[in-house]
Parts: sequence; structure tokens; C-alpha cells
Amino acid sequence: MSGVRHHLGFLLLAEVVLCAAATRFQDVLSYGSASATSYKKLQGWSSDQNIWNEKLYPFWEQGDPRWKDCWKGGRVTAKLDTDSPALVGSNVTFAVTLQFPKCQKEDNDGNIVYQRNCTQDPPAAEDQQVYVYNWTEWIDNCVWENCTSNYSHNVFPDGRPFPHHPGWRRRNFVYVFHTFGQYYQTTGRSSAKFSVNTANITLGKHVMAVSIYRRGHSEYVPIARAKATYSVTDKIPIVVSMFQKHDRNISDSIFIKDSPITFDVNIHDPSYYLNNSAISYKWNFGDGSGLFVASSSTTSHTYTLQGNFTLNLTVQAIIPVPCRPVTPTAPPPTPAVTTGASSNSDSSAIVESMEDNPDGGCHIYRNGYYRSGISVVEGILEVNIIQMTSIQMTESQAENSLVDFVVTCQGSLPTDVCTVVSDPTCQVSKSVVCDPITISDECLLTIRRSFEEPGTYCINITLGDDSSQALASALISVNGGSSYRTTEGVFIFLGLLAVFATIGAFVLYKRYKQYKPIERSAGQTEKQEGLTAYFSSFKAVFFPNSTERNPLLKSKPGIV
Repeated sequence: MSGVRHHLGFLLLAEVVLCAAATRFQDVLSYGSASATSYKKLQGWSSDQNIWNEKLYPFWEQGDPRWKDCWKGGRVTAKLDTDSPALVGSNVTFAVTLQFPKCQKEDNDGNIVYQRNCTQDPPAAEDQQVYVYNWTEWIDNCVWENCTSNYSHNVFPDGRPFPHHPGWRRRNFVYVFHTFGQYYQTTGRSSAKFSVNTANITLGKHVMAVSIYRRGHSEYVPIARAKATYSVTDKIPIVVSMFQKHDRNISDSIFIKDSPITFDVNIHDPSYYLNNSAISYKWNFGDGSGLFVASSSTTSHTYTLQGNFTLNLTVQAIIPVPCRPVTPTAPPPTPAVTTGASSNSDSSAIVESMEDNPDGGCHIYRNGYYRSGISVVEGILEVNIIQMTSIQMTESQAENSLVDFVVTCQGSLPTDVCTVVSDPTCQVSKSVVCDPITISDECLLTIRRSFEEPGTYCINITLGDDSSQALASALISVNGGSSYRTTEGVFIFLGLLAVFATIGAFVLYKRYKQYKPIERSAGQTEKQEGLTAYFSSFKAVFFPNSTERNPLLKSKPGIV
């Protein structure tokens, strides 16, 4: 009997030694860092104390020479991204993407091929695809039933079979994620994406690590590792952006007095955890104007005094959640003899529950905070173009047209002026001219600009100082400079030439036309006599030296 006990003890000891020597998920995925010993279980995740199948999924330390030959044509890198920070109770999402060596890509069937028309060797033939890894050909020889045994490729490192879905043949990579003392394993193509609920993750920063394996002939081959830091917080992550119309530099937190500032609050909630929450915004602008509570994420405020102020914002979300079960507590001990009233009081149980919403549900409160310093200074509030005058120049003085713009402004005095000349739509810029200016007491200045060609232009005049700038725009029609005068002279010459040509043609016509007598009745003769006398008087006044050159006309009978 003692021999049997001794034999059983030896077997038990051997099993303990083997288990201690076995590789665990923690050994492969922790990257040398200590794993969490106390944690809450994540849904769908497993403990990293499970045994890792190192025969099917070999484990290589950093610097192992086998990494150089794990992929044809170069090294594969992995990029792990996260949408952290995450409000506790919401989901945090991770996305890993594989980056292949140059000229390699994944095709529609999940195989890795060489890109066509790429200089990387080996070159791909025009009529034939060259594969880096043709996994489809290997999988076609293995039906699902024959590929799910413990000795096949369709199992995870912990021995669990791959999920059987229609696209399993195109998923040739295995992703194993590790965080918070637990792991999550899945198959995928050249990228994978998943989300984790943070309700059971402690507040603070954590590390998410991933190991990626590719399909091989007899085993899976490690090809890349990556890790990323993510954080879980009980404060609502918020970002506040500020905008002011005439502010020159938004990022310097310097704004202009007597001009409204727009505040826009962006809540970082990529998993839409707060979609059904009641959210309020409590503002304190720090200028003595008091507290302002709004339900909109956008508001505006005007500072009427110069100085330095502190902006404080509190964002509160009332989040509806399932109510906890009602848990009765034991009533306090009572004397043996009680009255009827006290007996009724004893029967009432004290219950513990979450605070109720107005609609009868339960909720929790989450707050987010923002604080920023703001400087308010005097600035340029408005610019106006009150007059535009074209400068008349002789051809010898200037070749371009000159225009004077009289500009006024309100607020502080500017230190520089910029003029932008654009097309009539104010979209295409043709020239930009900037000059420093010095103004002592009143914001009134004249800006002279030249225009090379006639036409219609959009003029933008900007006055600015160290912290502000304001703009005025106008449309102007320019007649042109010397080039326009040359064109005008050409048109005048052509007009005079046409007049002289007309007069010459009339003279020639009068001289060489053929005379034909006109038969007239007696009535027509009487009517024409008065008209003839009128034109004769008109001719005597304007053409006193004009005489008939053809004497034959005078010898004809019946013509006066």
C-alpha cells in the first residue's frame, strides 16, 4: 500500500513540475512587465494563467534571429491605435493594422501578393499573379471538419477551435490581445478591431499588448508585436474650442474686448455612452458676470473689461442605468412588549436603492471639468472703406492706374495693413501687398494701390495689430493706365477716318451721278415750289460760293 502511495505521489509531483514548466499566456504576452494579480473579469476574456500551446504557436524573445525569416521579402510591422481616454462604463476600442513590406498587399481572398508594376523583386508577370503566401491553395485541400483537430491550424493558442463562419478561409492571421491580467484571441485579415467595456477596469492608465501570428504549413509563425497605452477615467473627457471674429491667433488665449467669444464644447464619447444622458453646462467666465447654466454645448460671452480672467466649466451628465435589486436590511431589535404603533413601525424595512430619475428609472452622475486662463485686450473691431478715388496721371508719369482708398477703423490703432487684390468673385488672389504703418491718434489712413490692367477687382483691406485684425472688402472697376489711353487714341483716329471717308464718297456721288428728268403734275409743281425756295435759302446761307458746274442743266426746259 505504501508503494502505491509513493507512486501516486511521484506522479503528482511530476505533474506539478510539468505545469510549472509549461508556458502560460502571461509569459508570452506580458512583454516582461508584471501581470495584474487582482482584477475583475472582462466579459469574453480569459485569465493569462492558462497554458499556451507553444508547439503550435512558438514564442520568440525579442532579438531572436528567427524574427528575420518570419516573413518573405522583409519585416511586417503592426500599428495599434485606441480611442482612449474612456469614461468608466463606456467602451474603449482598439484597432490593429498590419503594414507589409514594399510592393506586397492582401488580395480579396486573404492571400498576400506582389503588386503589379512595382520595382520590388521578383517582378510580377503581366498575365500571372505572383504570390507571397497563397493560403487559399493550402486551405482548399482541407475541409472544415479535417481542419479543427488539435493538430491542425484552426485552433487558438489555448486549444479552442476557431469560430466557423462563412469568411473563415480568408482569415489567415491570429491576434492575441492582453491587458489587465487577461487575454482575448480572434482571427482576422490584415487588420482587426474590437471594443472592451470599461465597467470592470480600474481607473488609470493601462497597457494593451497584441501578438500577431500568420498561418504556416505545420505551425503558426509570429510576425509582429505592438502595444498601446489607454486610460479609464471617471471624469467626462471634454475639449473646449474658442473662436472670436477678429482674433488674430486663436491658440494664444488672447481675445478682444467688446467682441463676443464663441465657446464650443466637444465631449469625447466615441462609443455613444452618453447618448441618452441629460447633459448640462455650467459656465463661470471669471469676470464677475456670475454663473451661467446651459443645455447646449455652444455658448458665447463678451468681455467688456480688459485684464486676465479664469474660465471654469463644469459638464454634468445624468446617465440612466439599470436599477439595483432592492435589498432589505434587518430591522433593529425591539423590546419584548411593544405597542401597536411600534409594531407597525417595526414591520417597515429599510431599503437601499439608487436615486430615481423623474421618469422613474435609476441614474448615476458623471462630471467633467475644464479650466483656462484668458487675457482680454483692446483690439480692432471694425474696418470701413469710406472713399475710393482714381488718380489721373499723364502717360509720361505712370503706366498703371492708381487708386487711393480712404480707410477708417474702430478700436485700437493698427500697426500693419495688407491689401489683397482678387478676381470679381473674391476667390482667386492676384496680388498681396503688406506694409507696416504708424498711426498716432486717429484711425484714418489713405492706401494707394496700382492696377496693371483695366477690369473689375475684389479688394480686401486688412488692418491688424499684435492681437487682432479686421477686414473690409469692396468691388472696384478700373479704367486702365497708358495702355487704355493708347486704345482710346486708336478709336478716335478710326472715327475721324470714317467721317472723312463718308464725306469723300458723298462728293464723288454728287459729281458723277447721271441726271434724269422727273415728270410732275401741276399740283406737285405748286407744292414743290415752296420746298425748293426753302432749300435754296438754306443753300445760300451754308454754301454761298457753290455754283452749278454743268451748264446743260440750266438749258433744260421745266427746271427752276
